[in-house]
Amino acid sequence: MTGRLVALTVDALDPERLARFWGGLLGWEVTDDPRGGIALLPADDTGFSIRFAPTTERKCVPDQMHPDLTSSSPEDQRRTVARALELGGRHIDIGQRPEEGHVVLADPEGNEFCVIEPGNQFLADCGFLGALASDGSQEVGWFWSRALGWPLVWDQDQETAIRSPHGGPKITWGGYPAKEKAPKNRLHFDLAPDGDQQAEVDRLLALGATRVDIGQGDVPWVVLADPDGNEFCVLERA
Repeated sequence: MTGRLVALTVDALDPERLARFWGGLLGWEVTDDPRGGIALLPADDTGFSIRFAPTTERKCVPDQMHPDLTSSSPEDQRRTVARALELGGRHIDIGQRPEEGHVVLADPEGNEFCVIEPGNQFLADCGFLGALASDGSQEVGWFWSRALGWPLVWDQDQETAIRSPHGGPKITWGGYPAKEKAPKNRLHFDLAPDGDQQAEVDRLLALGATRVDIGQGDVPWVVLADPDGNEFCVLERA
């Protein structure tokens, strides 16, 4: 038994505005989320939704995880960048070198993302949302491979990547985090068990997860952290 990745949740000061931005950029349908906030439903083989949950906490450090969007040509890359700027995004400098081909942008609340140059072989068979690129240790990539039942598609030089057998974006970890971690990550995974919620929690704890308290109070989901301390939620059975 494995958990299913059902959503990437993004904390947002203005969930509706952020949903309009990402829905317009990805071409995904905007809908109300039953747990509150706004959700985007994928229009491709991405096997999870993107959920925008209300928060009053402003972004204070770079995100631990960011989307990588793919391009089919230089013109396609320019169109994606122009569309992002039109929707309210902006260029940012995170120390990228001029010779690097990807373009680094931020959404209206400052969440980083990249528009990858055409010809990138690592994402060649991925869709427009090519990857969720993460800071993280090799061990955390192994953890998520076992947690989701997704095979490792890269495991070299302390870098790991996994991908669903059904396709969709890759999730990558590029080495041990060097950046300061926020008290609570603005982006986190939501998992739904195929069976009993407590049995799934016990399985994830045995794989190396830990229980954490982020002030969630009395909620029907269980908050855990992966071996690098990144929070995620185990929902009730779908």
